[in-house]
Amino acid sequence: MTDAKPKDPKFGANMNEDTVVVLDFGGQYSHLIARRIRECEVYSELLPWNTETNEILAKTPKAIVLSGGPASVNDPNAPKCQDGVFNLGIPVLGICYGLQLMVDLFGGKIERPPMQEYGRTTVHFDEHTDLFKGLPDDDICWMSHSDSAAKLPHGFEAIAHSGHAKYAAIRNKNRSLFGVQFHPEVAHTVRGTEIIRNFLFEVAKCLPTWKVAPFAKEMIAEIRRKVGKERVLCAVSGGVDSTTTAALVHEAVGDQLMCIFVDHGLMRKGEPERVREILDRMKLKAVRVEASERFLNRLKGIADPEQKRKIIGEEFVRVFTEVANEHGKFDWLAQGTLYPDVIESAHTGSPASRIKTHHNVAGLPEWTEFKLIEPLRLLYKDEVRKVASTLGIPPAITARHPFPGPGLAVRILGEVNEEKLVICREASDIVESELRAEGVYERVWQAFAMVGDDLAVGVLGDERKLGHIVTVRIVESVDGMTADWVRISDDLLSRISNRITNEVKDVTWVTYAISSKPPSTIEPC
Repeated sequence: MTDAKPKDPKFGANMNEDTVVVLDFGGQYSHLIARRIRECEVYSELLPWNTETNEILAKTPKAIVLSGGPASVNDPNAPKCQDGVFNLGIPVLGICYGLQLMVDLFGGKIERPPMQEYGRTTVHFDEHTDLFKGLPDDDICWMSHSDSAAKLPHGFEAIAHSGHAKYAAIRNKNRSLFGVQFHPEVAHTVRGTEIIRNFLFEVAKCLPTWKVAPFAKEMIAEIRRKVGKERVLCAVSGGVDSTTTAALVHEAVGDQLMCIFVDHGLMRKGEPERVREILDRMKLKAVRVEASERFLNRLKGIADPEQKRKIIGEEFVRVFTEVANEHGKFDWLAQGTLYPDVIESAHTGSPASRIKTHHNVAGLPEWTEFKLIEPLRLLYKDEVRKVASTLGIPPAITARHPFPGPGLAVRILGEVNEEKLVICREASDIVESELRAEGVYERVWQAFAMVGDDLAVGVLGDERKLGHIVTVRIVESVDGMTADWVRISDDLLSRISNRITNEVKDVTWVTYAISSKPPSTIEPC
């Protein structure tokens, strides 16, 4: 999808909340910083490293955090924020690259020492009045850096050290500037959340006022104000994101909303019937569009996952436009876009590499006249679930595993065809049903099966058979931004494997994916 139109000004957080701006230098943990701050009930936003100072000030931040990143400050093209960031009279915390950048910009020296630090490291806290208040003298922290501070700038002092880092944490107390060489945002730093809380509450004097529960009322009022008397079309897939979006918009504008469910032929087993039941139960005016053939035709011969996502995203908008033309004028299109979708779909020029384009954040094509409503755009999945609960959306929806908008197309490696669709759909249904039977479905984040073009020899009915390889993926996560594979029992794995090879035609092998995110993603493509 190209030539995207600029979005309507985004629906945002209540600007009365204390806000912390996180400047993203492309680190793999940048999103976790924002996430941890929100867990401390302080609102946070992730912005590009090169955001203009006046744009930062427009957020009225109580504090700024500089993330880690893959670059070296000594590289000629290293990303560096504007000097004005440190002259706003606002506390700043630099993490890893952020510490190194602070040292460099204030005239200190960054070098690559003979010994780098990666992984769990004992850090000795030398000072306990602010950032490390209430912490023991030493603890385990997570290091991941090649460069280190060799000389501190004037006005800075060391407040922590490790075996290989003389300046594991630094401070300029007069200017409320702090830096840590380790990563307090990751779970491996034992008291990382306490360090973040100390920065928020002891240093920046933030108030823990960010609550998800009032979000629904605020967003309903904002939607009502923006939409006025105009009509809204809302895409509903049956998942918690789109259902919550529909509920918010319906509460705001009532009969001005019409929901649309597009059956693109890439759904889970029984999903179309389930979505119809959900819409009826919530008394939402809706139309269903059977579009399987047109989507599958568009995907013929397409193996590249990014291309598949963009084709599906554009075809969705074409369907929405056709429905809008049939039922009168619709000015707005509501979507259940989440904050992780926005982060992972980062465009060229963003500090973060584009991980994958989410079909609903690729931008609207130039030919459409829709304006976008994305009321969940600044929320993580667990926050959306809390909003859904305040709206009375039942656990059958809020507890359902996430399902990608492009559907099974992103769980099929290579070209999408009918044979692989059937295998993927049936095998995934077996995985989910076995987890429910074991009583562990709601304890994992996501579980499904994927299939590609690789074939393996098996023996079916005493005959040699060349069949497909199905890979099972089960992960645990909090917000989908990081994830780890689930260690399920051998018996459960065996039941899943036996059922898939016995019940799903042309499958000879079943494997289990044990890669975490990062370095992998949750969905295969």
